[in-house]
Amino acid sequence: MTGVIVAVSISTSKGERKTPAPLVHVRENYGIIGDAHAGDWHRQVSLLAQESIDKMRAMGLDVNAGDFAENLTTSGIDLLALPVGSKLAVGPVVLQISQIGKVCHTRCAIYYQAGDCVMPKEGIFATVLSGGVIRPNDTIEILELAA
Repeated sequence: MTGVIVAVSISTSKGERKTPAPLVHVRENYGIIGDAHAGDWHRQVSLLAQESIDKMRAMGLDVNAGDFAENLTTSGIDLLALPVGSKLAVGPVVLQISQIGKVCHTRCAIYYQAGDCVMPKEGIFATVLSGGVIRPNDTIEILELAA
């Protein structure tokens, strides 16, 4: 199964929407250079499907890539079907799924606008096994499904 990267986004502070970028530099065992969520932990890169963003649009929200604080917005790949431990390739970058969903300790602006948010249920997090550059329109593919 392959998909495409719709957008790449970063932010310098946690807890805010990310800004789309023309490309991002991804460092092994670290994450996206210049992004607040990079570092030595299990959520170095976040992914969210465009299809999830479209669900929120259908609820009447004016939302776009990066608005849910995701680094990589994807299309055409079923992120929620990937078990923890699965590996993805985006060009030279290899990501390993480390977490599906997350607990939001505080409600974000999206939650207050819509009464719901997709990131806690549909956001995917990964560590970086191999670095490189990721751009919009790059192909994302499953390298290995975890058992």
